[in-house]
Amino acid sequence: MTYRAFVDGQEGTTGLRIHEYLAQRDDIEVLRIAADKRKDAAERARLLNAADVAFLCLPDAAAREAAALVTNPKTCLIDASTAHRTAPGWVFGLPELAAGQRERLRTSKRISNPGCHASAFILLLRPLVDAGLVPADLPISASSITGYSGGGKKMIEQYEAGGDARLDAPRPYALTLSHKHVPEMMAHTGLTVPPVFMPIVGGFYKGLSVSVPLHLSQLKAGTTPEALQSVFRHHYEGERFIRVMPVRDPAALADTFFDVQAANDTNRVDIFVFANDTQAILMARLDNLGKGASGAAVQSMNVHLGIDEARGL
Repeated sequence: MTYRAFVDGQEGTTGLRIHEYLAQRDDIEVLRIAADKRKDAAERARLLNAADVAFLCLPDAAAREAAALVTNPKTCLIDASTAHRTAPGWVFGLPELAAGQRERLRTSKRISNPGCHASAFILLLRPLVDAGLVPADLPISASSITGYSGGGKKMIEQYEAGGDARLDAPRPYALTLSHKHVPEMMAHTGLTVPPVFMPIVGGFYKGLSVSVPLHLSQLKAGTTPEALQSVFRHHYEGERFIRVMPVRDPAALADTFFDVQAANDTNRVDIFVFANDTQAILMARLDNLGKGASGAAVQSMNVHLGIDEARGL
């Protein structure tokens, strides 16, 4: 069976990558809009309503406007913006989130694609909150280092143009402590206290790793690093795109420095627990353009359509 897909906002980083995934498929007919009609609401509405699955790769306000153009009850929207990630009636596009999430994705016509930082953070914290090892009201801090492609076209052009020595060093940002991913990081982990979150952009194209430091004494009594890793192994058992690494992963420690880019060009998430007797650092690594954006959107499409979840990924 062939399905029809349309990408509204196909010229952006996420939209282009989705097109690359879909171009390899013989079960997907990609509907395309003429360059001179990209801002034509009537033509966009026609294509949105003609699609079995429509991807919204747009700024938040434009994504809300596009969603309002859809009147066909059979069209499934997958929104890559921040607009609907905590909105009622929209299902969060993270199949590995919890039991029953895939069924919700199959039956919903409104799917919100997770943010890149949020995906890694949620995959680290949700299992531990659900298992009771991390109290929901525990103040959590997290940092994330990511490649510059996460900043979109303008940032990519800035880095690739060169000539600015400031770009040679990692750049912390969102220092107002109001990063747009924080609401979904709370909503989909069960945390009741906003995490202190600091993202950092580096001078490499893609790759992302979120780190969450923990004092074991603040967790459920008796929690060990091995218990943390055991929860991850149980929660993600059988998941094709989640790889839970050994506690104090010997290969990572042998390299001395953590490789943020080792999951690039995959739809995989690697989960680590580094620890001593009293502290732990949880780390999740992914490709910010793959599982952190376009790959996640295609995975949700596959789940929704009831086809092999890994097809094209």
